[in-house]
Amino acid sequence: MTDTSSPDSESPRLTAEHRELLDQVLDKWSLQVLDRLCERPRRFNELRRAIPEVTQKSLTTTLRRLERNGMIERVVVNTRPVAVEYRLLPLGATLQELIDALWNWTAATLPDVRRARRRFDEA
Repeated sequence: MTDTSSPDSESPRLTAEHRELLDQVLDKWSLQVLDRLCERPRRFNELRRAIPEVTQKSLTTTLRRLERNGMIERVVVNTRPVAVEYRLLPLGATLQELIDALWNWTAATLPDVRRARRRFDEA
């Protein structure tokens, strides 16, 4: 029997808007920020310490982009001195399983990737 279903009917079409969102959520710093915020809310400097490679400018840009996309919220905490905390919103929390799956996939496949890179570089 011949399959008459079209590929487009089974999965959504990837548009420029989809690619833009994926680029913003899966970029180098967003994944790490989201991973840390999945654990608990954090202040800016806590995130800087948790991700020491990120610059202040890159972290600020990442946090603003995630906030704009509805993934996190910036909350002013009424303390002395006043502090700002970043928290995962329900939309951002939907990414937790996906982020965990990406980290697990990376850990599982990294030895194979290293071997492939070594073969490629030696050729």
